[in-house]
Amino acid sequence: MLALTRGFNLNWKLSSNFNLSKTLIPSLITLPLMAATRPSVSSPTYSTGSPVNVPLKHVGTHNGSFHCDEALGCFMIRLTSKYSNAEIVRSRDPQVLEGLDAVLDVGGVYDPSRDRYDHHQKGFGEVFGHGFSTKLSSAGLVYKHFGKEIIAKELQVDEGHPDVHRLFLAVYKSFMEAIDAIDNGINQYDTDQPPKYVNNTHLSSRVGKFNLDWTDPDQSPKKENEAFERAMALAGSEFLDNVRFHAKSWLPARSIVMECLATRFDVDPSGEIMVLKTFCPWKLHLFELEGELKIDPLVKYVLYQIEVNETLRCVWFLDLRDDRSKQWRVQAVAKSPDSFESRKPLPAQWRGLRDDDLSRESQIPGGVFVHMSGFIGGNQSFEGALAMAGAALKL
Repeated sequence: MLALTRGFNLNWKLSSNFNLSKTLIPSLITLPLMAATRPSVSSPTYSTGSPVNVPLKHVGTHNGSFHCDEALGCFMIRLTSKYSNAEIVRSRDPQVLEGLDAVLDVGGVYDPSRDRYDHHQKGFGEVFGHGFSTKLSSAGLVYKHFGKEIIAKELQVDEGHPDVHRLFLAVYKSFMEAIDAIDNGINQYDTDQPPKYVNNTHLSSRVGKFNLDWTDPDQSPKKENEAFERAMALAGSEFLDNVRFHAKSWLPARSIVMECLATRFDVDPSGEIMVLKTFCPWKLHLFELEGELKIDPLVKYVLYQIEVNETLRCVWFLDLRDDRSKQWRVQAVAKSPDSFESRKPLPAQWRGLRDDDLSRESQIPGGVFVHMSGFIGGNQSFEGALAMAGAALKL
């Protein structure tokens, strides 16, 4: 599996002022791409080997109140070779926008051949594809057309590498789609019931909080642009964190789960017990691979060993006095990734029991515990854990 060996250069670059006639200056706001005294993350750049005298490119978006999609879109497009170091021009003036190299979230045009990426116009219905049906925002449009290039540069491979495509889809599913949906006003659930609680902690909400408050005495374009810089930095840093997580953690874990899933019949003839030979995040991968490979019957239990360095991860449901360094876990697979209900919980008569009481009730030596909900249990040996899973399938 590919290792993550390359990072983005997270330094602001000075860019020259956009030279326009004085008649257009009042409607134009150019974003200076440098914050010399602020060490925060900013739009990354790549060295493309181009001559230093290549004309600076300009990427436009609207001025005024901003959202996560154009802040992230501006950040991402500057990760590409074509628009590395591009200056951000914030304006709604059609004459200004017409003369720019790329325009995001304004202008009423979606035309990738001219790098126009707006999504507000009547009749727009572009989606990401690949099974996703959420209408795209300006960020989603930029990602659809440039995402593979960005990911390939992070992995230091060609865009045609299969891992690039896997990450391209995974990052959209786990990160980009929510930004598209929120910007387009698409509810997460099909219901007319009011939400049970308010969530103002997601990325789109946090980016929105960078907008100038109506009570701020300074409502100048300069102050607004500084706020947009911070919005770009926040959205961009979280985007890069997501890409890097998928590159260095998600991909290797997927390979491990796929291998373990392929050998499940060697563990138990039912095919419903999987042994995780190396501990890693496995739940989402299992659900996705079961769907992709059309697994039937579905896996009911996953066995894995608790290593010394994994102990603290599990203390939220276990007694700290237990020595878990050499023990095995039997975890019931949930019905869905976001469900607390298991496909087949461990038997009710085992739940809440520990140690000798559990061993006597289950008639399996080495019992450690079974959680009150039946979603997980433990045994001192692999053989004992496997016996617990096998017995649970029949009860």
